Amino acid sequence: MKKSFNVTRVSFKTISELPGYWTETKYLHLLDLMDFDNLTGLEKSEIKDMCLMSLTDNEPEDAAKIVLNYVFGNRLNKGQIDNLSNEMLEEKLWEEYADLSLHEEFFAVHQLLYDAFEGTFPHPEAVSFQIKIQEMAKNSLTLFENYPEAPLVRLLANGLPENSVINRLFDDKLEGEQFQEAKDILWQLKINKNDNNELIADVISSHYWFKDLKYVDGFEAETHADDL
Repeated sequence: MKKSFNVTRVSFKTISELPGYWTETKYLHLLDLMDFDNLTGLEKSEIKDMCLMSLTDNEPEDAAKIVLNYVFGNRLNKGQIDNLSNEMLEEKLWEEYADLSLHEEFFAVHQLLYDAFEGTFPHPEAVSFQIKIQEMAKNSLTLFENYPEAPLVRLLANGLPENSVINRLFDDKLEGEQFQEAKDILWQLKINKNDNNELIADVISSHYWFKDLKYVDGFEAETHADDL
């Protein structure tokens, strides 16, 4: 059953890095993969820069293979990684790869390689935004209790232009009862209820999906949960 809500965009910004993805530990793992000597002698302030420098000791395509192998492990085979390491020099894999579940990690790979090679790879763009959701009928917010990504993407799609990517690609899922892709469209989601019984949703996703949201201050729309 569809429920109506008022949605207010609280904040919106374009980001080029995923907060917290690349950690000191991950940089050290990559350095180890690249056979970097004397890891224990590195100062903490030097670890990231040394990782970036070590990547640039390779050709861009070879550096891409190193990072892809590290991030995706056994999920991608050697042939796939060989092809992708070449494609990502020109293509935005965090937008274009067929498997949406890998988009967030492709973004992280591009982010690191873009920083290392100063623009040789496409510039990664994501969005970070916060919205406030107010129910128009009592107890409507229960829609978001189980698998909130589906009703949230449906709700946000109503605030985007009809020709937006989400509305064009997922028109059947937006109206249907199953929208498993929603969890991969919203890379990171935090939902909290404030003292006014409003939901506050903090979202990180691709610029590809939600770039038009920055032009929207607020809207009223219906949404529904998946039929679990």
